[in-house]
Amino acid sequence: MPENSNISWVLKRIGDIQAENRPRPSPKPNEVEIAVKVTGICGSDVHYWVQGHIGDFIVKEPMVLGHESSGIVTNIGRDCKILKVGDQVAIEPGIPCYICHFCKNGQYNLCKDMKFAATPPINGTLCQYYCCPEDFCVKLPDNFPSLEEAALIEPLSVGIHSCKLADLRAGQTVIIFGAGPVGLLAGAAAKASGAVKITMVDINQSRLDFAKNYVANEVVLAEREIPQGLSSVNFAKRFSQKLLESGVEQADVILECSGVETCIQTGIYMTKSKGTFVQVGMGMEVVPIPIADIGVREIKFMGSFRYCNTYKQAVQLVSAGFINLKPLITHRFKFQDAVKAFETVKERKDNVIKALILGTDTN
Repeated sequence: MPENSNISWVLKRIGDIQAENRPRPSPKPNEVEIAVKVTGICGSDVHYWVQGHIGDFIVKEPMVLGHESSGIVTNIGRDCKILKVGDQVAIEPGIPCYICHFCKNGQYNLCKDMKFAATPPINGTLCQYYCCPEDFCVKLPDNFPSLEEAALIEPLSVGIHSCKLADLRAGQTVIIFGAGPVGLLAGAAAKASGAVKITMVDINQSRLDFAKNYVANEVVLAEREIPQGLSSVNFAKRFSQKLLESGVEQADVILECSGVETCIQTGIYMTKSKGTFVQVGMGMEVVPIPIADIGVREIKFMGSFRYCNTYKQAVQLVSAGFINLKPLITHRFKFQDAVKAFETVKERKDNVIKALILGTDTN
């Protein structure tokens, strides 16, 4: 393949992903160029492909997909002092402005001028070469398992951030709604934080089976359909009562990773008084919630958006053996088979948990 080629997988329009040779980037003084070796497929990538937007983020022009990536440094800008050519790195895909109130207070995930890979109009990382500021690349230590696991540092960071927001402490109990990759990694982060009991709730039995073997102490198969004439809040209240009668206890911390209306509502009812509810998953923009229950039981209710200051911690937890990411990697695809990878994730074929697209020269 020519030295200056930069084959990239581009979302041209809704439902249309094509390989396109774009110019190979040159790093700015504070950037490094990375040969991307592994990219994980996120639900947001699939959502842009199928729907063309997520909320107010609308794909208006062709955009390179992907933001869960790792690779090897191939070139460095003149001001770089930490990394060198040949270093293996996990790429943090959101670059803030550095100067706003939130950036200066270490909450850069809330920066209004954040440039996040594969969030319109910013191009993503599913390409041969990608440039990133040096301080948003984390060098992998020698005892880190592989570049495949490094691609999962991004979704693991979502889980770690949610546990930090919940102020999750050793000895606490956790219920997680949604046993997809983010929910599973939130569970792994909760366990590493000292949670003594993790209950996972989902409508998919195969995912619950996986969760039970991976991180969950207890799993619950949720009801799918709301009976006609019953409001979603009343359905959630009834379902939570069933859970309590079956022996499932309210938890100190709820991590809602599905974004589903009835899961949010059930999660509130399943939060202990004085407990903490963290909304991680993205779903409908407006959802009715039992606000009186939150008030009279003094539940701490908060949102969680991406992550900040988590990448190094995530790498350390994996390197030290506290979190094992390998079981989540169920599918691997060659670079040229990227569309097949997206189709597999969209249709949830073969009990896929996490699908990886390998770089052009990675077997």
